[in-house]
Amino acid sequence: MHVPADRPARCPACGDPYESVSRHADGFVVNLLDNERYRRVCFHPVDEEGSPALDCYHHAHGQADGETDDPR
Repeated sequence: MHVPADRPARCPACGDPYESVSRHADGFVVNLLDNERYRRVCFHPVDEEGSPALDCYHHAHGQADGETDDPR
């Protein structure tokens, strides 16, 4: 997993602001049950040097609820 250098200002999957983004080229697990930090994670497919990968956009509770308009 790594953080892409060319991060967009808003999540390309939903258009909302996000707190952080991570890129994954291997398998991973997302568990948001009882998560105090994040409400939602959006997934956006990308090309990682010729191989498929997913960018995961982590939305804090206020961002997912539309309470903040602070794009990253």
